[in-house]
Amino acid sequence: MQHTRPTSAILLVGGFGTRLQPLTYRTPKPMIPVAGIPFTEHQIAKARAAGITEIVLATSYLAEIFEPHFGGGERFGIKISYAVEKSALGTGGAIANAAALLSGAGPIVVFNGDVLSSHDLQAQMDLHLTGDADATLHLTTVADARAFGVVEMDGSRILSFNEKMENPPTSIINAGCYIFNRGVIDAIPRDRAVSVEREVFPALLADGSKILGYLDSSYWLDIGSPTALLKATADLISGAARSIAFDELLDQGAYIQGAGSLVARDAEIDASALIGEGSLIASAARIENGARILSSVIGSGARIGPGAHLINTFVAPNYEIPGGFIAENQFFGYFAEK
Repeated sequence: MQHTRPTSAILLVGGFGTRLQPLTYRTPKPMIPVAGIPFTEHQIAKARAAGITEIVLATSYLAEIFEPHFGGGERFGIKISYAVEKSALGTGGAIANAAALLSGAGPIVVFNGDVLSSHDLQAQMDLHLTGDADATLHLTTVADARAFGVVEMDGSRILSFNEKMENPPTSIINAGCYIFNRGVIDAIPRDRAVSVEREVFPALLADGSKILGYLDSSYWLDIGSPTALLKATADLISGAARSIAFDELLDQGAYIQGAGSLVARDAEIDASALIGEGSLIASAARIENGARILSSVIGSGARIGPGAHLINTFVAPNYEIPGGFIAENQFFGYFAEK
C-alpha cells in the first residue's frame, strides 16, 4: 500500500476553445473569467486546498497569456511552472511533457482545464492511496452520456473505457480529474501525440493495472460553451457550485453579492436599472437608467446605455452598448479572429 499523498499537479490548459469563439480569439479558454475570476484560478485554489504545493500549467494556445498573470505562484500560495507544447501532444503527451518540470516523487494529480467541479479532491486522494491504485479517476453521472467517455465498473474498480458513442453502456463518465502514480506517467511516450483517454487508459487495463473510480454526485460542469460559462457564473453566485477562489473573492470585499447577481463595488448602477439573476457586473462598469441585464457578463469599464436590454450576453471590457439596444445570446467587443 502506498502512503505518499500527492503534492504535485498538472493543469491541462492548452486547448483552443473553438466552441467559445469569439471569447477565445485573444484569451485562452482557461483564462476567461468565471464569476469574476480567470477560470484557472478556481482550479489552482482547489489544488492548493487539497495539499498540492506545486503545479505545472500545460500550455499551448496563447501560452504567453498565463505566466504574466500567475508568475511563479507566490500570490496564490503554490509553486507554478509552465510547460509549453511546441506541437500538439494530445492529453497524454501534454501530461508527460509537463511532468518533467515537477520535483515531487509521489502521485500526480491531473486536472482538465475546462471543468468546474465541487468534488472532494482529498477523498479522491484517499481512495487512490488506500486502494493501492495505479490511477484513480473522478467520475460523475450525466443524463446523456453520448458526448463523454464512459466507464464500466465493479465496485470502485474500472473495468472498461468507452469513448464517445451513440449508445453508451452506462451513464458514468470520466469527469476530468486524475491521479496517476509516477510510473504510469513515466511510461507515456515522449514527443508525440498521445491520448490519455484512447491510449493510456486502455493500455493500463490491458496490462492489468489497477484503475479506480471515485464516483460522486457533487456539482460538475464542462465550461466549454458560452451557455455553460454563463451557467457556471450563475451557479457560483447562487451557491449551487462551490469554489474556494470564489469564496476568497467575496472575502476581499470588492464585489457585492445579492439577488442572484454579483456587482463590483465601484460599478455605477442607476437606481432604475435591473440587474437580474446570474449576472456579473465587473469593476468600473456603468449601467444607465432603465437598462435591464439578465444572465449576462458585463466587463470592466463597459457602459450599458439607457434602456438597453441584454439577455445571456457577454460584453467585453470598455465596450459601449448604445441606449435602447436589445440583444440576446450575443458577444460584443471581442476581437475578430486572427
